Amino acid sequence: MTTMSFAPQPLYDKIGATYDATRRAEPGIIDILAELLNLKTGERVLDIGCGTGNYTTALQARGLAMLGLDRSGLMLRTAQAKSGGAKSGGAQSRDLMLVGADAAALPFADESFAGAICTLAIHHFEDLEASFAEAARILRNGRLVILTALPEQIMRYWLRAYFPRMIKRFADQMPDWPAIEISLRRAGFRTWTQRPCWMPEQPVDLFLYSGKHQPHLYLDERVRANISSFANLADRDELGEGVERLKQDLARGRFEQATSEYEDVGGDYLFIAAQV
Repeated sequence: MTTMSFAPQPLYDKIGATYDATRRAEPGIIDILAELLNLKTGERVLDIGCGTGNYTTALQARGLAMLGLDRSGLMLRTAQAKSGGAKSGGAQSRDLMLVGADAAALPFADESFAGAICTLAIHHFEDLEASFAEAARILRNGRLVILTALPEQIMRYWLRAYFPRMIKRFADQMPDWPAIEISLRRAGFRTWTQRPCWMPEQPVDLFLYSGKHQPHLYLDERVRANISSFANLADRDELGEGVERLKQDLARGRFEQATSEYEDVGGDYLFIAAQV
């Protein structure tokens, strides 16, 4: 049975209608999430900021008892629609359990989950420490596994050569490592580890830096429409000019020269596994 109640979240209600056209669970990310959770089949896991449930359903297909939580009603309705009646291995999959709530006020009992994940969502938390504290409260000797991007990683994206104001705005809104570390400690997590994440050559989840190796992806308006940075942080003039310059550089063989100063030292994104 699927449980849903929610308050709207404007940005993701805006892009939620077409989100799944270009966003699917990335196999490599699923593998690392499962490895870092390190749980047995059937154990209960909360996906905080689950969106349309791509990673929630992928981990449920691997045998974990997943529950997705998000603030966006449209995102949750999309997740609900895809979970009901899905087939896996010749048998009908379980409906995905979904709840609408804020990360800083989780509607669950203490120690009611064996693990939790949060993929590319902590920058949407209004109160990072309170949200981490809630995650720690609902965990039972388990891990919170986060996928995020640090500001210094973002400022090395070659996208900065074409959309500098958008990238700067995105980097400015992302929690840096000191803020994350302090918030984890104050929230009650005892230990945490980091693992760099690099974009695959052939991505299927087309989030912000998914086109690292395939820059032509950013010429597709449908791809840009489902990336929150393009949808919310890029002004019209910069977007138009940047797309046109990228198009011309690719056509004339100038892309490598235009982006030569940007390096991926330290990974494109970062996994964090925090233990209570």
